[in-house]
Amino acid sequence: MAAVTFKSFKTALSTGEFDPVYAFHGADDHLKEENVRALLSRATDPATRDFNCDVLRGAEVDLATLSGALEALPMLAERRVVVLRDPGALKKPLKERLERYLAKPAPETILLLVVPSSAKCDAWVSSKASVLEFKALEGGDLLRWIAHEAQHGCGVTITPGAAERLASYGGSDLPLLAGELRKLAAFTNGATIDEVAVEAITGVRPGVTLADLLDRAAMRDTTGAIAIVGDVLAQPKQSGVTTVMALTAQMLAIGWGVAARARGLAPTRLESEFFGLLKEAGSVYTGRAWGDAVKCWARAVPKWTAADVARALPHLHAADAALKDTKVSSETQIVTSLLLAITPAAGARRAA
Repeated sequence: MAAVTFKSFKTALSTGEFDPVYAFHGADDHLKEENVRALLSRATDPATRDFNCDVLRGAEVDLATLSGALEALPMLAERRVVVLRDPGALKKPLKERLERYLAKPAPETILLLVVPSSAKCDAWVSSKASVLEFKALEGGDLLRWIAHEAQHGCGVTITPGAAERLASYGGSDLPLLAGELRKLAAFTNGATIDEVAVEAITGVRPGVTLADLLDRAAMRDTTGAIAIVGDVLAQPKQSGVTTVMALTAQMLAIGWGVAARARGLAPTRLESEFFGLLKEAGSVYTGRAWGDAVKCWARAVPKWTAADVARALPHLHAADAALKDTKVSSETQIVTSLLLAITPAAGARRAA
């Protein structure tokens, strides 16, 4: 079979007319789980769901259990649902059993294969299933998700400015954003969530987010980056370790971009290639939405050389070790010293 659109899947949820086999894959596990729940809610009756829904895991299920789930008939219902998580982890005999089923799926069963973000959707799965890819939400899609989650998940509305500020805080981490929206709904007592409320709950202020620090570091604005280290680390959910993780991911990406440009890659292709890298890597902490990250990295590539990146990597490793293993220096001191080491201005580099 082939990829299906979210519009067609929403139509299936509305009409109750589902394909026999679905495969959910992609970077965003939270969105996958939202849609797993939506399918189960629409395709099964709560009164008989326990009898007509099996949830299995590829690394744990045995052949008898898998065969039993695939062969079982609905009980007091028109259909049943089998959810198989991480089908790529199936051992060979179980994979062969599943492949035989995929060749002729039961009409009274909906099989949902859920591929974790850390794995790829294998060809033997995608060729037989209706495939939906759940990408990490970016830009306008992320803001629309925040507005939808606020209204339908928390029963409140949120202003566009507040949604943007919350997105700058949580990036594409939907579970984190959902949790913050619940706090904000309680904080506003059901009133509209505005930027003041977001600042009160998250501590995020314009110009002093982790994304701002990463932008300044990427553009070698050492003074600007150092100036906001304390404010960034003082925010809830931020730490020296996560900051260094994001700086490391950024430096590795810029290093890859420098090498790609040396091989002749056109500057206009950098953003799309960076997106490809993130998809291939799966779970990488970028410290902000992927769209914002790749735009920043593409802009920053001309400001770095391969030697600059090579010099920076040992400092990043040392800072990570220091943050985890010692109490001698504060997090602010360690991150500040790191920025001084990896982002000196061009003139300072020549002087050195």
